[in-house]
Amino acid sequence: QVQLVQSGGGLVQAGGSLRLSCVASGTAFSMFNMDWYRQAPGKQRELVASITTHSSRDYADSAKGRFTVSRDNAKGTVFLPMTSLKPEDTALYYCHVSLIGRWGQGTQVTVSS
Repeated sequence: QVQLVQSGGGLVQAGGSLRLSCVASGTAFSMFNMDWYRQAPGKQRELVASITTHSSRDYADSAKGRFTVSRDNAKGTVFLPMTSLKPEDTALYYCHVSLIGRWGQGTQVTVSS
């Protein structure tokens, strides 16, 4: 049974930085592509960043140049460092394994202006 446990997030001023982490247990982590999604109040969940098993990366336009997804297969962890944060980045952030439809518990990111 795959479990995804997230950490990081919090409250930061505009222009600041945060790093999200997501640890996957009970699985061959290196075999899974990993995604980060976010959902702002009143909006649909949106894909922010993806990283494949070979560490190919893809980003939403809103994240390009500011967010950098990475993974550490030995630790079963995917990271999302976020810089130059904006108030519109405020949302609940989720890590996700699309192959098995598993979600992390969500982490709140709040960016004040």
